Amino acid sequence: MSDLQASSKVMKHYLKALLTEDEVKAAPVLQEEKKQQLNELLAPVSAPVVAKTAPAPQVTKVATVVAAPVVAPAAPVIAKPQVKTVVEKAYRKGRFQALFFSVAGLKIALPLKELGGIHKIVPLKSLPGQPSWLQGVMLYREQKINVVDTAQWVMPEKYDSQLQEQLNYQYVIMLGNSHWGLACDTLVNTIALEQDDVKWRETEGKRPWLAGLIKQHMCALLDVDAMIELLAKGLNSQ
Repeated sequence: MSDLQASSKVMKHYLKALLTEDEVKAAPVLQEEKKQQLNELLAPVSAPVVAKTAPAPQVTKVATVVAAPVVAPAAPVIAKPQVKTVVEKAYRKGRFQALFFSVAGLKIALPLKELGGIHKIVPLKSLPGQPSWLQGVMLYREQKINVVDTAQWVMPEKYDSQLQEQLNYQYVIMLGNSHWGLACDTLVNTIALEQDDVKWRETEGKRPWLAGLIKQHMCALLDVDAMIELLAKGLNSQ
């Protein structure tokens, strides 16, 4: 098995683990609140003393003791866990097209409706003080494109010199209408997918950029909007 094939296999298993990990952590454990003890609010009421007068006959008055109403303690309110659901995208209804591209042998896909364009990569201008995953800025028809080192951004903990040597970035995949583009080695193809072809993320996790896992191809499907938001904040996939 070649180094490229071995790396691709490892990265596929890694992506599958990412989706499973977030699904397990998405179910919060409900903790029962401690009950509070109530203090006694009512005190005993004494009968009033009636003075005696002479020579009139003594008349004993019986004082009426009125008990204050007893207020039942309110039942403790246990807050229900709030699990945020993923905002439904347009491609979550019926069949949709997805563009597949590869990075160091790993296939990645994004919905075709969220593709902003594809450009041939040209020499980049590096910027000081930027994250290491930002390769640089590319000019295309007076448009400045921030080009992302996709392999380093997706899994920075697995990005080493050996993986870096395998990279051969040829194209830039534009994310929606933003100025962000993902560097890729090759364009694979465009495939029509059914909803059941994807193991969708059902709840938000710490990797919102991962919309789901395309089961047959064992590759990640990107949530473009979430990825743009992370990139704009200077954050990586973690």
